[in-house]
Amino acid sequence: MVSREHSMSYATQSQLNNTVRLGFAERVALSTLTTAPCCIFFYINSTMLFTLRSKSVFRETSRYILLYNLLFADTVQMALSQLLYTLSVCRTLLTYPVCGFLVMLANLTNEVSPLTLVVMSLERYVAVCYPMRHATIITIRNTAVAIITVWAFCSLNVLIRVFLLLDFPFEDLESLQMKQFCSTLIMFLGPMSDFYDKAYTCFLFVSAGVAVTSSYIGVMVAARSASTDKASVRKASNTLLLHLVQLGLSLSSTIHNPLLLVLSRIVTRTGLVRIQNVFYVLIIILPRCLSALVYGLRDQTIRPILAYYLCFLYHRL
Repeated sequence: MVSREHSMSYATQSQLNNTVRLGFAERVALSTLTTAPCCIFFYINSTMLFTLRSKSVFRETSRYILLYNLLFADTVQMALSQLLYTLSVCRTLLTYPVCGFLVMLANLTNEVSPLTLVVMSLERYVAVCYPMRHATIITIRNTAVAIITVWAFCSLNVLIRVFLLLDFPFEDLESLQMKQFCSTLIMFLGPMSDFYDKAYTCFLFVSAGVAVTSSYIGVMVAARSASTDKASVRKASNTLLLHLVQLGLSLSSTIHNPLLLVLSRIVTRTGLVRIQNVFYVLIIILPRCLSALVYGLRDQTIRPILAYYLCFLYHRL
């Protein structure tokens, strides 16, 4: 028999799954309103990724390489989120291994983003506070090492999550076929998985927040130096503030499921589905496109090239 902890772990999740029992027309309308923005954002992100690989200046500059890594992780996360959403709308049930693979891949890309923001913040800090040493510290090789380290650290976390899942007695299940729709919440099959996820998420975002905030404070202190380029400091401080906003938006995605569970107890099922779709676009999808929109508009080197490719691809379509 499945353990009592497992039964309780997805008891509240079943409330969310039951809310999708709407009329066909309403489900089509809601899915269209959520899928359309995702397709637009995916198109913008993909064009931005193509832009960052189109010129040697982007491929050979550390901050553009880091931006590419951030956009790549966000785009994959967006695609996986939309895939899981589409499967739930189509009422498609997966097996535990397939759902586990998709959820772990989503967790991996979701955690790469804040750590990449930390590296990008440190790069801006070095550029402002140590301009004479920037070229020797922030090299292409060191940037590649930093990116590999970020992915390796996040992969280690995923490996730990897999080991925690292996403790669940799958042999006691009648079948590996899931009875609930696949989601990140449903894969917390035991209390240890849930506890580890909360502890790691707290550690990750507190550490990232401290690192980005410290970089911002360091830049502000450097701004008082008479020898510092004021325009460069102002631009770097605005970039670091943007990184803090992005970090906050990344953190907002972690409260998506708990917030829905709270709302499921006080609103009707139909109302919850509508709220769920709004949250999905604003909390899950929109933050994944923010980097492409903001950097594409702010950076004078990227802006004309991105505009060209967006217009070119639009006319081709």
